[in-house]
Amino acid sequence: MRQLGPGLITGAADDDPSGIATYSQAGAQFGYQMGWTVVLTYPLMVGIQMVSARMGRVTGHGLASNIRSHFPRPVLLAIVAMLVAANTINVAADLAAMGDALALVVDGSKHFYILMFGVVSLLLQVFLPYQRYVRILKWLTLALLAYVAVVFTISVPWREAIAGIVWPRLTLTGQALTVIVAVFGTTISPYLFFWQAAQEVEELTADPTANALKRDPEGARRHLQRIKIDTYIGMGFSNLIALFIIISAAATLHAAGIHDIQTSAQAAEALRPIAGDATFLLFSLGIIGTGMLAVPVLAGSAAYAVAEAFEWKSGLDLKLLEAREFYAIIALATLGGVLLDFTPIDPIKALFWSAVINGVIAVPIMIVMMLLADDARVMGDFTVTRRLKALGWLATWTMAAAVVAMFVGGMSY
Repeated sequence: MRQLGPGLITGAADDDPSGIATYSQAGAQFGYQMGWTVVLTYPLMVGIQMVSARMGRVTGHGLASNIRSHFPRPVLLAIVAMLVAANTINVAADLAAMGDALALVVDGSKHFYILMFGVVSLLLQVFLPYQRYVRILKWLTLALLAYVAVVFTISVPWREAIAGIVWPRLTLTGQALTVIVAVFGTTISPYLFFWQAAQEVEELTADPTANALKRDPEGARRHLQRIKIDTYIGMGFSNLIALFIIISAAATLHAAGIHDIQTSAQAAEALRPIAGDATFLLFSLGIIGTGMLAVPVLAGSAAYAVAEAFEWKSGLDLKLLEAREFYAIIALATLGGVLLDFTPIDPIKALFWSAVINGVIAVPIMIVMMLLADDARVMGDFTVTRRLKALGWLATWTMAAAVVAMFVGGMSY
């Protein structure tokens, strides 16, 4: 467990309420035929997340800081602006899903719960020291086990499920392509790149004896091996849970003829008459637990990106007055998400489309990352290996192909 940290938290945060809604929609609409998407994205996700983690550990700087040093400023500002906008919408959608889920379990005001979750998340990030906060995030990853339990509280025709995953019979309509891009976008999300790189930098600053590998290569093999183990397990955990959510929705909602699920809370509510109270409760509590993990990652990754872009002090190990701008961005992203839930803008529709937006903006960010990771001026002697380079570019061009196919085929939802 000591080997696990940034990779495990990053992977678990990927299965946020927005992701749960997307995977539920995929399973409800297309049954087991969408299971292949999370199987395919596993090695691609591992490759690109390992690139971002290595960059943080090798250079001692986050992704935005490296982009600032080696790319024109308009490229940096465009990437950071897209990330902050997508993350704030995602925070709003996640908080709305958490409020809905708690309102389903206990009576109360959905908007009060949204405000409560937003404020609690913000206070934890601002006032808890980094090492203690990371331990809380590690424990919150256990919330995802609720979706493992869900699969075993329902009847799943495993032969049919495995056949659908291994040999999908799927017509690539505009609607199917949009869902595929949404699944790819919620699995390979830009905020995860920024977060995992930043957490490797946090690990460095938390240890007074540690230095960036580019300056101090001693023990590099041990550190890179730890990143590899952490990322493989973290992304494997993430994608396994995503697969279980698709299977759960396919075995219950799709089988019952319920094909239109727009939120994770709606999926939980629809499960109650079909699969019983236990399944409903597990699904609902999973939404709340994963939201408490994902909201700080979304707000934090936006804050790291903006702070690095403008060369402000950043880090969850710093006190509030030591990094005022950094914590201000966390507050703006979190409370901005809360405020969106009190406006006529429908954050519920934004849930699915935030995944699509993430899929689209991931492509240019991944291209920039891969160029940086293969540049000796950035990485010194630790440029990406040939195998990792091939995997990273494969992930990039797969995402690009899915996005192009969606636009050519016509977006539909």
